[in-house]
Amino acid sequence: MAKIRIIVADDHTVLRAGLRLLINTQPDMEVVSEAADHVQALKHCREFRPTVLTLDMSMPGGNGIQTIQELCRDCPETRILVLTMHDAPAYFRMAIASGAMGYVTKTAAADELLNAIRHVAAGKVFTHATLAHDNLAEPTFASQNTALNSPLESLSEREREVLLQLAQGHTNQAIADQLRLSVKTVESYRARMMSKLGLQNRAELTKFAIASGLLNSPEIDRS
Repeated sequence: MAKIRIIVADDHTVLRAGLRLLINTQPDMEVVSEAADHVQALKHCREFRPTVLTLDMSMPGGNGIQTIQELCRDCPETRILVLTMHDAPAYFRMAIASGAMGYVTKTAAADELLNAIRHVAAGKVFTHATLAHDNLAEPTFASQNTALNSPLESLSEREREVLLQLAQGHTNQAIADQLRLSVKTVESYRARMMSKLGLQNRAELTKFAIASGLLNSPEIDRS
């Protein structure tokens, strides 16, 4: 039986080494390459054509959503399993809507990760049990055609503008001046976005904006 060929993409060397060791102990799996950033992940997937890519969305050299979308277009035979520290529902919905086949947090047990790899390789969507309960209202394994809207679609145009300004490091006062709003209104937008996205603070909003590719979106007017 052919082994599941895996590329591990993570910017932490020790974590990659641990994953390689864990995966290579399995009789039905083998790590064929490693990647330390998004550029390498894209390059290695195009070269090695793995069965599964385990992908950390928060790496240098790009953003997770664009990497997922590019690989779905260029390497459709490769199934993408997001392995991340982010357990907010917004990240999960964004990854699945972009084409990832699985989503597991780095707090998962080794057996859960190995189970996720096998199910993703078999063409099934795998999500962490808590996220599956909150977002799919079905068992952990869902059909490949599971449809979830990108969390960015839940934000209004004005909320996206405020999110962009926050991600660019502007203060509430500066955002209010730029968008001709009151500081209180900006704070209300921020609180509303955190509620919609399941995020806890400004830092998480900023990370979400970067991971979603909002800073590179042509739809946002930066003038």
